[in-house]
Amino acid sequence: MTSPSDIFHGKILVVDDEQVNVRLLEGILRGAGYDCVESTGDSNAVCGLHRRNRYDLILLDLQMPGMDGFQVMEGLKEIEGDSYLPVLVVTAQPDHKLRALKAGAKDFVGKPFELAEVLARVHNMLEVRLLHRETKRLYDELLSEHGRLIELSAQPGAMVGVKKDERLVTPWYLSLRLRLPWLQLNLVAAFVAAGVIGLFQETIDRLLILTMFLPVLAGQSGNTGSQALAVTLRGVFLGELGLVKERALIMKEALLGLLNGALVGLVAAFCMYVVATVKHMPNAFMLSVVVFLAMIGSCVISGALGAVMPLILKKLGADPIIASSIFVTTATNVASMGMLLGLAALLVK
Repeated sequence: MTSPSDIFHGKILVVDDEQVNVRLLEGILRGAGYDCVESTGDSNAVCGLHRRNRYDLILLDLQMPGMDGFQVMEGLKEIEGDSYLPVLVVTAQPDHKLRALKAGAKDFVGKPFELAEVLARVHNMLEVRLLHRETKRLYDELLSEHGRLIELSAQPGAMVGVKKDERLVTPWYLSLRLRLPWLQLNLVAAFVAAGVIGLFQETIDRLLILTMFLPVLAGQSGNTGSQALAVTLRGVFLGELGLVKERALIMKEALLGLLNGALVGLVAAFCMYVVATVKHMPNAFMLSVVVFLAMIGSCVISGALGAVMPLILKKLGADPIIASSIFVTTATNVASMGMLLGLAALLVK
């Protein structure tokens, strides 16, 4: 909001070739409390002065040698563009007032000067000028925020291979070309996870009950990695991460993985113990221990990877938004399945 002090700190330029008028206006304004008042008698210098100082108000005489007031306003329009033209015309000619308003002036004050009229019109002009600047600043911020929201809205699609320039009206063949490479990469990643299961086929054949908990571990560790990934991508996108913050983020997400994995792992271990006991398996307790340890380990790994993978890809010059989720998903699947089956092969005889 514009305050009275903002108005009295507004930058004012008095332009008149008659020094008597200049001194009179300067005295009126400074006497009223305006503390940033400048003046010039050279109409040719006005545009250069405004370009450097961006005055909040220009009191402009119309009849001057060299460039008259109308020519000065044309030059000021080029500087301001489509913005507000902060000109208060000073004239003794009534027929010039309408022409000045049509030329872009926002108000006028007549000669000879009346103290109350001058101060009222200057105050009103400065208030409108400052409100215009504040409105423009808020509008620019709104546009910037709108653009940021559009970018953020593109992230979920980009993370699964849907490019941000794909829209509902994008032709199917172009959508196919944009999406297929990432689906092929995801297929390769899925084969890697399947290969891990193949390495422990003998353990699975011996402990078929483990297959019930493979999707449980994959789902929990995958969600842990996705949460860490979302937080990291937000930090990367907003430019909030420095070297120190990156390390702190990775440690934090690993710790959260440890704690969440332990708490969720207790529930999963209890469920394993109940199921194994119902099936009369003699190693029910060790199976529950395996599930508990595998849950902790996979959540720690997925949390740390969710934080570190976008940072690695960014440093390598790749787009972390597009590629991160595929690598994180593959790593968490491999970690969760590998830990469950590997621990079972070691601990359950």
